Amino acid sequence: MQLEEEAAAAALRRLRRAQGQLAGVIRMLEDSRDCRDVVTQLAAVSSALDRAGFTIVASGLRQCLNDPDGEFDQKELEKLFLALA
Repeated sequence: MQLEEEAAAAALRRLRRAQGQLAGVIRMLEDSRDCRDVVTQLAAVSSALDRAGFTIVASGLRQCLNDPDGEFDQKELEKLFLALA
C-alpha cells in the first residue's frame, strides 16, 4: 500500500511537531520542571503521534475503499488499526 502524498505530508507535519514537543519534554526533565508540566507536554507528544498514525491508516482505508481490484485485505487494515489502539 502506497501512502497518498497529501496524507504523507500531513503525517510528516504532525511527526515533526511531535519531535519538537519531545525535545521540549526532554529539556523539561533535564531542568527538573514540575511534573504536571512534563506530563501535559508528554500527553501532547502522544496525541501528535496518534494523529499521525490515524492519518496514515485513514489514507490506507480510503485507498481500500477506492480499490476496484480488491487488493487490500480486511485483516491487514484491522491489524493497522489495532497497532494504534
